[in-house]
Amino acid sequence: MTDDTRPPAGTPYDVAVIGAGVVGSAIARELAGHALSVALLDARDDVGDGTSKANTAILHTGFDAKPGTLESRLVRRGYTLLSAYAEATGIPVERTGALLVAWTREELDALPGLREKAVANGYEHCEPVTAEEVYRQVPALGPGALGGLTVPDESIICTWTTTLALATDALARGARVLLGHRVESVRQNAADPDAPGGTGPTTTLLTSRGPVTARWVVNAAGLGADVLDGLFGHRRFTVTPRRGELLVYDKLARPLADRIVLPVPSKVGKGVLISPTIYGNVMLGPTAEDLTDRTDTGTSESGFAFLLDKGARLMPTLLEEEVTASYAGLRAAIDHGDYLIEPDQDRRYLLVGGIRSTGLTASLAIAEHVRGVLGGAGLALEPRADLPGPPAMPNLGEAFTRPYQDAALIAEDSAYGRVVCFCERVTEGEIRDAFLSPLPPAGLDGLRRRTRVMNGRCQGFYCGARTEALLAGRGAAEPGAGCATRQPSEQSQPSQSREPSEPSQPSESRTPDRPAQERPAQAPAAQDQETST
Repeated sequence: MTDDTRPPAGTPYDVAVIGAGVVGSAIARELAGHALSVALLDARDDVGDGTSKANTAILHTGFDAKPGTLESRLVRRGYTLLSAYAEATGIPVERTGALLVAWTREELDALPGLREKAVANGYEHCEPVTAEEVYRQVPALGPGALGGLTVPDESIICTWTTTLALATDALARGARVLLGHRVESVRQNAADPDAPGGTGPTTTLLTSRGPVTARWVVNAAGLGADVLDGLFGHRRFTVTPRRGELLVYDKLARPLADRIVLPVPSKVGKGVLISPTIYGNVMLGPTAEDLTDRTDTGTSESGFAFLLDKGARLMPTLLEEEVTASYAGLRAAIDHGDYLIEPDQDRRYLLVGGIRSTGLTASLAIAEHVRGVLGGAGLALEPRADLPGPPAMPNLGEAFTRPYQDAALIAEDSAYGRVVCFCERVTEGEIRDAFLSPLPPAGLDGLRRRTRVMNGRCQGFYCGARTEALLAGRGAAEPGAGCATRQPSEQSQPSQSREPSEPSQPSESRTPDRPAQERPAQAPAAQDQETST
């Protein structure tokens, strides 16, 4: 954050946003586009390290949302906004399209109603197809499909790059990113007529790294949103951590699934899908298991058995392919049928809760909506005319040119020709750039999300030592060291492109799929981690 936008010592921030996931980062970015001092806090040591990293990574049209809900409206608006933002920043998106497949007479009978729901949501491109057309589009499907419904604009996107881009953008606009700041309690402060910068009441967030004071607080804390809501005196909802386990298949399986294959939703849930990922793999999942432990992102034997059983029916040839990774993520399920975006004007506090997996698609629209709610509640919003351009994000997507394939880039900087991770074709230059970026990784998991290193077949068996050395040196390396001197052969380069689909990304596990597009902006500043008051 630049000095001229940071509040003077002793002056509260205008807004503190709690939760540096995709929604919180989008909100911080939106508010930082106005004449406001903004702080973005997270308990973890990196942005996007919670629920957001385990999203299934589908850019949704919103065709199957409940018409008339806030979620329906914001997902539809968010699809347009995020599509444009991805184009501007280089976030990889593939327009794969999706196909809902009916396997029973009941599911087949439900397809016309789903099409009507799509039209009610403003999406008019769904079309029913016969069983013959289903198998023409996805020949590898198992026997027994009775028909389907096309959703041609469903896409896949990189959720890791999206969150990082939004947080980087917020930082460039002047927001202060405070990581490792777990909110432990809150203190409401009465209006002080002698306080600099205004006389209204403020809130002090007592965090694990010290106090942070703000005039307004936005709760975008995901799995912890209900707990934080309670600190402000509310009991509006309860978050139930819902574990979703997934299997990620090798890139050689990609020809089996060139589009998202969706189940027909039931009262129980949306079910198990098969989807290509932006990183060139194929994903099977997720499960849906309600837990009590909000940190349990471990996989389970029962989850694997369930997915293998489903996969054997949906696409039996997929199970003949190698599994590259398995992981689980937690979704913040709540006892409420819609997004909860509700202000408490007296406390100058805004809840942004109940944001399901559609939050990735809706993130920019949620931020836009939050801006309007805060403005209506009294927050002065003066748009800035001096905003920087959007960040240029590194490309992680297999459908786009990666650094190791770019002869001109390698000629300019040989570090992009020194491959460190051969499974995912990650170069020394990309790892170096990750550490030179405005929001560098705090550790190995963050580095994996920024570069895909160690996310491939061997899961770091061959490149682990080299990666750890680069991690220890914050990306600095001696040219010619280790396997980084080897060059990929032409035969080893991917021969197929990948399209968009909704890849779920794990919370505490390894995944080999993530997109990115362009050389990252390099900046000497890193995320701010000190105490702020």
